[in-house]
Amino acid sequence: MTTKEKLLELFESNRGLYFSGEDIAKTLCLSRAAVWKAVKSLQSEGYAISAITNRGYCLSPETDILSSSGIKKYLNFDNFDMEICVLPTVTSTNAYVREKADYGELEGYTVISNEQSAGRGRLGRNFHSPPGTGLYMSTLLRPKNYLAHQAVNITTIAAVAMCEAIEAVSCEKTQIKWVNDIFVRGKKVCGILTEASLSMESGMLEYAVLGIGVNIYRPKNGFPQEIENIADCIFETPQNDVKNRLAAEFLNNFMAYYATLEKADYVEKYRSRSLVIGKRVTVNSIDQSKSAMVIGIDDNCRLLVKYDDGKEESLSSGEISINL
Repeated sequence: MTTKEKLLELFESNRGLYFSGEDIAKTLCLSRAAVWKAVKSLQSEGYAISAITNRGYCLSPETDILSSSGIKKYLNFDNFDMEICVLPTVTSTNAYVREKADYGELEGYTVISNEQSAGRGRLGRNFHSPPGTGLYMSTLLRPKNYLAHQAVNITTIAAVAMCEAIEAVSCEKTQIKWVNDIFVRGKKVCGILTEASLSMESGMLEYAVLGIGVNIYRPKNGFPQEIENIADCIFETPQNDVKNRLAAEFLNNFMAYYATLEKADYVEKYRSRSLVIGKRVTVNSIDQSKSAMVIGIDDNCRLLVKYDDGKEESLSSGEISINL
């Protein structure tokens, strides 16, 4: 752990409290000069650290910047040893974690970035990931004895876990547009992308990378024109430490569901938040789009639809659109 990381961990655990440079130096076994240099570096990164003569240094409770130590202080005991890497920017958190997975990184490895220069959504689409306003994270999973079609369970568990996390930090009501979009106030605030690597011999998953993108605040210049009518943010004004809290809430929720995979528990929660049950949707495939009524979601989180010709189908993958 670097000097800056040690100092940030101390500040994150004691937001609003002042520490003299001498006390910090003794606690962390550093020189006063090293403390001063680390404080200046954190301030340059945007941390609201005040320095007052005869009082010392203090991290403001109103700071809302992602950090590994800031997230870990909210994690449950069972998840505290998860390796969490927070980066200022990446091309794609999913691509970053996939590369780590190919080199044998352990399950639970999580990368969180303040920005993605080439964020990806489903079907190869771009995911708008501007700096400082969102939460972009990917977690490596190595489920045992998982077939390819079971990967949808990871996505649906993640959707429930993020809904619960958003509700916990914001008190907003969340809804899920099958299979992987989370809506607040009728607009999309979160997308989920699960990518998997399969063993050619067994057909089992070697690993899966769970990617999450959340619009926490409105981008400085607004959303791009092509998504401005469907995208929204959770908060309109700055919040105290909400990014770290949201990341930890999600990881706590998701890892608890993932450890047990008790379908009766998370499936009903997924179903109860459905945005589309009882609604007319358009089912989009490569070669056509068909209008249908959504009649339910089964215990495997497949979408049950009835087409205008009376034919019924269970969808385990694909895409739907709905006119809200």
